Amino acid sequence: MSGAVKPEGAKPGSIKKVCVIGAGVMGAGIAAQIANAGVPVLLLDIPPRDGADRDAVAKGAVAKMLKTEPAAFMSKAAAKLVETGNIDDHLDRVAECDWIVEAIVERLDIKQSLYARLEALKRPGSAVSSNTSTIPLEKLVEGRSAQFRRDFLITHFFNPPRYMRLVEIVRGADTDANVAEGVEAFVDRFMGKRIVRAKDTPGFIANRIGTYWLAIAVNAALDQGLTVEEADQIGGRPMGVPKTGIFALIDLVGVDLMPLLAKSLSDTLPQGDPYFATVRPLTLVDRMIAEGFTGRKGKGGFYRLEKSADGQRAKLAIDLRTGEYRPESKPDALPAAAEKDLAALVTTPGKVGEYAWTILGNVLSYAAMLVGEAADDIVAIDDAMKLGYNWKFGPFELIDRLGPGKLAERLRAEGRTVPAILDTAGARPFYRVEGGVRQYLGHDGAYHDVPRGEGVLLLEDVKRRSQPVATSASAALWDVGDGVLCLEFTAKMNALDGEVARLIQQAIPLVQDRYKALVIYNEGSNFSAGANLGLALFAVKAGAWGEIEKLIVAGQQAFKALKYAPFPVVSAPSGMALGGGCEVLFHSDAVQAHAESYIGLVEAGVGLVPGWGGHGELLDRLARSPMMPKGPMPAVAKAFELISTAQVSRSAAHAKELAFLRPTDGITMNRDRLLADAKARALALVDGYTPPEPPTFRLPGESGRVGLAGAVADFRRKGVATAYDEVVAGRLAHVLTGGDADVVDTVTEQQLLDLERAAFIESAHDERTHARVESMLMTGKPLRN
Repeated sequence: MSGAVKPEGAKPGSIKKVCVIGAGVMGAGIAAQIANAGVPVLLLDIPPRDGADRDAVAKGAVAKMLKTEPAAFMSKAAAKLVETGNIDDHLDRVAECDWIVEAIVERLDIKQSLYARLEALKRPGSAVSSNTSTIPLEKLVEGRSAQFRRDFLITHFFNPPRYMRLVEIVRGADTDANVAEGVEAFVDRFMGKRIVRAKDTPGFIANRIGTYWLAIAVNAALDQGLTVEEADQIGGRPMGVPKTGIFALIDLVGVDLMPLLAKSLSDTLPQGDPYFATVRPLTLVDRMIAEGFTGRKGKGGFYRLEKSADGQRAKLAIDLRTGEYRPESKPDALPAAAEKDLAALVTTPGKVGEYAWTILGNVLSYAAMLVGEAADDIVAIDDAMKLGYNWKFGPFELIDRLGPGKLAERLRAEGRTVPAILDTAGARPFYRVEGGVRQYLGHDGAYHDVPRGEGVLLLEDVKRRSQPVATSASAALWDVGDGVLCLEFTAKMNALDGEVARLIQQAIPLVQDRYKALVIYNEGSNFSAGANLGLALFAVKAGAWGEIEKLIVAGQQAFKALKYAPFPVVSAPSGMALGGGCEVLFHSDAVQAHAESYIGLVEAGVGLVPGWGGHGELLDRLARSPMMPKGPMPAVAKAFELISTAQVSRSAAHAKELAFLRPTDGITMNRDRLLADAKARALALVDGYTPPEPPTFRLPGESGRVGLAGAVADFRRKGVATAYDEVVAGRLAHVLTGGDADVVDTVTEQQLLDLERAAFIESAHDERTHARVESMLMTGKPLRN
């Protein structure tokens, strides 16, 4: 099975091969993401000073990416699409490529020297782009021909390129629109990125605001005497910033990046920019860098882990006054109102309100000042910060939470300049919903529809303009047009329970009577983390064994109703699809998966076995695989391996290799296009659709159980498996080999479901399972008994 991906509905267009020049962290990561999309890429760097292999730098980058975590490649097959070379011997091969990405050192003279060489070698009309984050486009193309200038643009990726969805694109005054649109279409559909068009200004959008934000936050914490923990608490979740907060985020991206960004922006920003007021000597930061405390990539940063004599790891935090490390301390809880209400946060008396206002008052007014200068509209600025820095809310969405009029009033009362866009807004919000459509306030004082790319369908838009067709406490049904109904999971972590099963059963006649097909999709961070274990544990502790059995039976019946429905069912996962979430995929006619889908049957990790048909569905697809040896044992052994070790795919492409997805299932690179692709897939199955025939299984019986038990006992002796792992594996083997029979010829689907249900109930009775589930709910990791 190939790991190469052709995005659903995408046409190769004008870009069939790419060259990336610069095999550093960014260049190599960009090359990997191109390969992840199934497109050949030539990765070039300088030849090393020593050694016989002149391609060693680029080869070393690929080798390193195959080992790093999080992985740059979605599959090993993708890595084979990267061809390596060096710029002294192979630069002439750029003539083979339709797009050339420059990702070398941030020095104008070196970039311009490379461009002079490229100009003589590339084909006219083939795109050239720089991944620069600091150098203006007009500087980059000085002295180049008119043709080169037409073919040139900036494509600023964020690190790591596989996982960060933002790409800022800057067109020059001479950039050919067709060239730019070809690159944008490729970056969108093949590389899976959301494009934000930025203007040719220093730092573009995200890094300009992001660097200013971090500088303001660090300086204020020092000036106001806050601890790093207090700063991260106030400047983190209440503002919609990732749980890292301020200082932990700097540790993540690298403490040594702070002075580099400060110098870059100081060298390029126009005099009078508010950023200059943040630039000051930071003795503590200089000392940390000199001593190797550069964040997570170094010995630690503002936080670090220290191992004690007994092997335990303690988290330490730096004292911003003394520079010495001390045990991490938990700050006092914020007032309840300040946790949820931004306006309450900035008016909280004392250091909480003072610090919050220092950050928000400065950063939001700075972002407002950049409308028209760094970006054409507020949507571009909000998208850049949400996608590039993982903010939950963009600056203008935060202003709406404060109140635009109140923000302007407070700035004016403090004698500060009020940005023009705030005066334009007055008391009006920057975003509103009109006629079911989200709109933003423009420079002209009028509201405009928030744009969606061609082929983009978002459930959030559907929900703004319509009411659900039906709901339960944990799911909802939505009409997404053209005769397709969408099932959305809505519980925390999109967990599955009896209410989901009830709505599935309700959906079957609805679709049969009024629609053509069903798509299962949601826009949460994860498709589904599986069954609601908290609810199940509560029922177990209450002794409600009848309720547990009813939940298993209801899930089995609902999932089989999906499988044998008289219409196509297509699931569209993104993020985690674990346990029951994986079993939903197994019971669908087809899956259209986002490339970043992490799929697996993980129940064994908490002492359970899959309970909603996962055994049979996995056995059936493994037995049908042409890659699997014939006979009853190979498919059973592979299913046992995948389930007992709780394997999870590292991507949708990897899920195909593990058989969690079929070879025929689709992969969508851009998350924004997933629903539209899944809907199209479902409609394509409508004509002539017939439900599948129920499978029967040839299982090995007692001889198979003995073989599997021997393998687990060996793992136990090696210390890889615990005593209770061996018990859980025994229950799993009992199901997969056909139950109590010494020799099994054929087993029906229903018989396998009955075995599965009994094994689940047995494991749910075990107190060791209860301990593992409790540990998982409390810490995110199951207890190792």
